[in-house]
Amino acid sequence: MDTIFALASARGKSGVAVVRISGPHAFRALSALSTLPNSPRTAVLRILRAGDVVLDEAIVLTFPGPQSFTGEDVVELHLHGATATINAVLRALAKLDDLRPAEAGEFTRRALENERLDLAQVEGLSDLIEAETEAQRRQALRVLSGALGERAESWRSQLIRAAALLEATIDFADEEVPVDVSPEVNALLDSVLSELEREIAGVAVSERIRDGFEVAIVGPPNVGKSSLLNALAGRDAAITSDIAGTTRDVIEVHMDLKGLPVTFLDTAGLRVTEDDVEALGIERARQRAESADLRIILLSDRNDIPSVDPMGDDIVLVTKADLNEDADVSVVSGAGLDHLIMSVASIFEARASDSGVAIRDRHRTAMQSAVKSLTHAKLQLTTAPELAEIIAEDLRSAVRALDALVGRVDVEHILDEIFSSFCIGK
Repeated sequence: MDTIFALASARGKSGVAVVRISGPHAFRALSALSTLPNSPRTAVLRILRAGDVVLDEAIVLTFPGPQSFTGEDVVELHLHGATATINAVLRALAKLDDLRPAEAGEFTRRALENERLDLAQVEGLSDLIEAETEAQRRQALRVLSGALGERAESWRSQLIRAAALLEATIDFADEEVPVDVSPEVNALLDSVLSELEREIAGVAVSERIRDGFEVAIVGPPNVGKSSLLNALAGRDAAITSDIAGTTRDVIEVHMDLKGLPVTFLDTAGLRVTEDDVEALGIERARQRAESADLRIILLSDRNDIPSVDPMGDDIVLVTKADLNEDADVSVVSGAGLDHLIMSVASIFEARASDSGVAIRDRHRTAMQSAVKSLTHAKLQLTTAPELAEIIAEDLRSAVRALDALVGRVDVEHILDEIFSSFCIGK
């Protein structure tokens, strides 16, 4: 196994920059630049040298494997964050035998290979690095802490217990089995199935927390869609004009509402038109409105017919309250804007409460595969309990699906995709 090194902190000038070294020759590499600390996991001040040249005065820490992030011997050099200092240390490390620069995500990949993290935790770490809102941070930390892996291990243990009970009846097929195992097996399957189905139902919301909720602002031309978007954004994100058809493409504004990532979409005014370009914008507007998590439907008058049929939590508002006493919101006076923002945030907060610890489509697919196997096993247990061997194989299939969930099996084809999103020093 090669020993790797990389800048683990962000590039550019900073107060402190961290260079990480991991692998069997990590401590030897440190010895080439300075002296090893007397105690592991203890920060010490050291002068780093390349021959007779002083590179920096740095804080040095050592983490002997397997009790380290990667499971290997790890060294961290906390340098002064000048670009020249960082480059000088990296050049000195590159000249040492048996060391090479790390590839993107390679430190985390080694943590996975050495069972310091499971695959779900790796995905949680990736999401934590990308987190921009409080809800994203909390969700990523929950996954990184191993919550999904712990749940999968609990399901796995129950299914192994159920399979063992069934296999006992196979082993003693020619003898009288003293106890009917079906009730206990059924109870175990029911327990796992209900938890799996609950987690599957929460994946969609978890994905929205990670990727962001979408709110489409829809309505006829000149009803105030672009003006509302600009008022929400606090800047001129969209062009406004009295000329119908000014907005022809979907304009996005990203916001943080009570820790939740929300994207507001300004769409083309919905009307019949002979202008081919405007017609294309209107079609895109209808498509984005249909796929959005929530629509704000604007009207000029309380008696107007909405451009799209309201559904679920959709919000219908009459605009231009500065001109119309019966209106709900005004971008001129600001009337109703705070209430609108609170309403949108409350709707998404309620939805976010249904999120689980499974947060990706890959997780949903693995759990759905397990549910399919368990559903078939329950059917067989009810209709043909004598087919214990086939039922046990269904349970093993479900266990394999759960193993794939946390990266024990059948995940090589997705590792490159996952780690490509990591920076070099992670």
